[in-house]
Amino acid sequence: MASITATESITLDGVMQAPAGAEEDPRGGFAHGGWALPFASEEQMAIMGEGMGETAGMLFGRRTYEQLVGHWLSAPEPNPFGGFIRQTPKWVASRSDAPLEHPASTLLHGEAVETVARLRDEVDGAITILGSGELVRSLHEAGLIDGYVLLVHPIVLGSGIRLFGEGQRRDLELERADTTSTGVTILQLSLRR
Repeated sequence: MASITATESITLDGVMQAPAGAEEDPRGGFAHGGWALPFASEEQMAIMGEGMGETAGMLFGRRTYEQLVGHWLSAPEPNPFGGFIRQTPKWVASRSDAPLEHPASTLLHGEAVETVARLRDEVDGAITILGSGELVRSLHEAGLIDGYVLLVHPIVLGSGIRLFGEGQRRDLELERADTTSTGVTILQLSLRR
C-alpha cells in the first residue's frame, strides 16, 4: 500500500493559491500570484530534492498537472526537475476524460476519493502530491493523506485560496523542520493514526 504526502507552499495565513506566477491561478481575482518566488533559495531546492529518489509516483489534480508538469517539461535544460518529472509515473485525478499530454501519465477518471483510494491500495511506495488544492482538501477530509511537507513562507496575503478549510480535526506529528536563509520553514509532518 502506498503512502501519500502532499507538498505545498503556503503563506503564514494558509494561502496556497498561485505561488509560482501571476497567471498560475487568478481565480476569484487573486492578485498576488508569484508570492513565493522572492523566497526561493538553493537550500530550499536541495531539501526538496532529497526525497525524489524515493518517490514511486506523483499525483495531481488536472489543473496543476497541466500547469506544473507542462512548465517543467518545457523549461530549458538543465533544470532541476525536468528529467525526474518526465520519467516518474504521474496519476491525474480528474472528472474529465480528456487525454493527458505528458509521458508516464495515467488518468484516474471519476471521483477522486474513490480512484485515489484504489490507487493507494494498488501501488507500493511513496506518492507525492504537488499543489492540487481541491484534490488535497478532498483526500485530507477522507483521511487518505499520510503526511505533509509544508513550505511556510514568511508572508501574509490576507486573501486567496487556503490549503485547509472547514473540516475534521487531524493531528500531525512533526518529523523534521528546516529554515532557509530567506525565512521559509519547511515542515515535514506525518498524520497521527
